[in-house]
Amino acid sequence: MAQLFPGHMAPDFELLDQDCNPVKLSKIRGLKVLIFFFPRANTPGCTTQACSIRDSSQIFKSKGVIPIGISPDSVKRQNSFDHKHNLGFKLLADTEHNVAESYGVWDKKSLYGKLFFGIIRSSFLIDEAGILTHAWYRVTPKETVPNVLNALMEF
Repeated sequence: MAQLFPGHMAPDFELLDQDCNPVKLSKIRGLKVLIFFFPRANTPGCTTQACSIRDSSQIFKSKGVIPIGISPDSVKRQNSFDHKHNLGFKLLADTEHNVAESYGVWDKKSLYGKLFFGIIRSSFLIDEAGILTHAWYRVTPKETVPNVLNALMEF
């Protein structure tokens, strides 16, 4: 897994959101973007993470930050997750995990002694020019918002 570091250009991508609309990272330059990768929609940890981002949306908006969640879930599952929890931000379907691989978050995991590949919960703050200002790998669901809020105090 090749990790990204602050100062790297954020890898561009285009994926479908929960409403089947294409979202291309380079098209939203000029705004700060929080990208968070989560393993699976509607699981307890992913729900905790996404709802904490939803609950902080006004703070993010006041700082000019657009949150975007990415997982290997289908568009349909992302749509269900958004509607069930009234999230109100883009959830992107990376079903082939190409974007996850480009960000270094698709890696081996272990559960009950079984090895498999999956998303390593991680988040990235990207500035208006498309440069990574912060990269957090292997975060807990509750760490995403405090990490980003602390980072935004540096701007």
